[in-house]
Amino acid sequence: MRPQDLLCPKPEGLYCARGDFYVDPVRPVPRAVITHGHADHARAGHGAVLATPETLDIMRVRYGEAFADVTQAAAYGERIEHGGAEVTLVPAGHVLGSAQAVVRHGGLTVVVSGDYKRRRDPTCAAFEPVPCDVFISEATFGLPVFRHPSDAGEVAKLLASVRQFPERAHLVGVYALGKAQRLIRLLREGGWERPIFVHGALLKLNALYERWGVDLGPLEPATSDLKRDYAGQIVLAPPSAVQDRWARRFPDPVPCFASGWMRVRARARMRGVELPLVISDHADWDELTATIAEVAPGELWITHGREEGLARWAELNGVPARPLDIVGYADEDEAG
Repeated sequence: MRPQDLLCPKPEGLYCARGDFYVDPVRPVPRAVITHGHADHARAGHGAVLATPETLDIMRVRYGEAFADVTQAAAYGERIEHGGAEVTLVPAGHVLGSAQAVVRHGGLTVVVSGDYKRRRDPTCAAFEPVPCDVFISEATFGLPVFRHPSDAGEVAKLLASVRQFPERAHLVGVYALGKAQRLIRLLREGGWERPIFVHGALLKLNALYERWGVDLGPLEPATSDLKRDYAGQIVLAPPSAVQDRWARRFPDPVPCFASGWMRVRARARMRGVELPLVISDHADWDELTATIAEVAPGELWITHGREEGLARWAELNGVPARPLDIVGYADEDEAG
């Protein structure tokens, strides 16, 4: 069997003809396997959805109970016959409940990574490499310029700035799912025991993480209109809110943004970011290339991101590679 007979790109997304399902389809389909809860991969309106229990919970919080006609929860490592193919979900290390979709049939193994990272994350299960015939990878940071510094070092920068400017509020832009909760845990590990103030858009997902056993410590809604209440405090909010009228309640705020894209200084300047924090939920260049070497695929397919750079590296290292050019997955600031 050829790999493209098991999985192939269609306008809706990656399609498995043997099992008659799509992986992370970008539009409603009869049967979907969802790798994680970010909106560019997990959409409402499918007929049937297979995902981890955590991802299904995330989709309920974001879309309501009726986000799909039928849902099926699959634990990590559980082998499920899905039509004529076998599907196993294994950890991807991206966010809570994130998974790689391992599709097997006729002795062929194809792994769809979804979004992933390799470094430690106290809020989700770590990425597990699976040797395969075809590795279908993201490439959000698929250029050598993207080498993320240590998370602890970036958090130390933030805490040092808070000490340096005790009269100001530090307003940190974070993606609501994954980045917010991870940064909170990293701050706790860095020694910040005081309450962290959060925008209302983060409350439901913070509560979901707590229900799944991720201790976020004391959090407070950022609802006070008294500027003095926020002096010397850390406030987390969606990136759009940092530039919004909502931010005017804070005393001389220090605009921050936690994203892998903050490696690019021009992006930080464009957003008016005073303190860029290079903290990403995606694999950087070294992690991408090390992962490909580790799983040792016969072929590399690339769903989205900086496809050309990663494909060129793979070819130079003896791995045939092809970009799939799937339209609909985010790879800009909100996805970093």
